[in-house]
Amino acid sequence: VQLQASGGGSVQAGGSLRLSCVVSGGTFSTYSAAWFRQAPGKEREFVAAVSQSGGRTNYADSVKGRFTISRDNAKNTVFLQMNSLKIGDTAVYYCAADSSGMIWLRPNYNYWGQGTQVTVSS
Repeated sequence: VQLQASGGGSVQAGGSLRLSCVVSGGTFSTYSAAWFRQAPGKEREFVAAVSQSGGRTNYADSVKGRFTISRDNAKNTVFLQMNSLKIGDTAVYYCAADSSGMIWLRPNYNYWGQGTQVTVSS
């Protein structure tokens, strides 16, 4: 199973970005999916997760109301819409998937993408 994340970039505070992650080589519709992020010198932290059908989502308190996770099982893709970005959102963002279908709030997912850089400036 391979995950390919894209959509990162540089944006001013208050702006928006949409991350995408295409999952190949497995049965995506049976996997839970999530986004994590890691800032320099910090541990990888949970951002958002979505269930297999997309009907259930979880968010870190720091992004609730600003970020939206979604998925398109027909396109084997999970998205992260990020609005009202803050300087503190600057990090490398990683997509993850788990074949158990469980939603983990810790980095317990068994498949990971390579990461995409998001930089928010003032």
